[in-house]
Amino acid sequence: MFVDALLLVSDAQAFTAAAVSTNSINLGASVPKREIGTGEAMGFGIAVDVAASATTVKLEVIMATDDALTAGIIVLLEETRLAADLPAGKLLFLPLPASAPAAGWLQYLGIRATPAGGAATVTLTAWLTAHALFSTAVKNYAKGYAI
Repeated sequence: MFVDALLLVSDAQAFTAAAVSTNSINLGASVPKREIGTGEAMGFGIAVDVAASATTVKLEVIMATDDALTAGIIVLLEETRLAADLPAGKLLFLPLPASAPAAGWLQYLGIRATPAGGAATVTLTAWLTAHALFSTAVKNYAKGYAI
């Protein structure tokens, strides 16, 4: 699995309360809007860098009208995970809708994470990727040679 640095929205970002990714994906202000994922399923790959110490973590794929992901937010996908399901090293894929939402695509995409309960924190790395390029199963193969 390869991660393109230009598609990285969170790089080992510690979420201690509801917060959006430090970066966003700019779909451009062109008319008509770019149709992301047409013909290829797209979404956000998420890697847990430091295990969640919260009771639960709500993960959202969002779009907004500003690059800071603070204005006109529309939630495209929402999942709530138990902390036990988010150990360090865990990989998740959060898909984008197959077609444009009823409101159409807004200019910016990103994620929002909300840890809840106790000493609520989780550290994540997230990037935009094609589903076909994302793998949650690590496979180790025999070296195929002898010394």
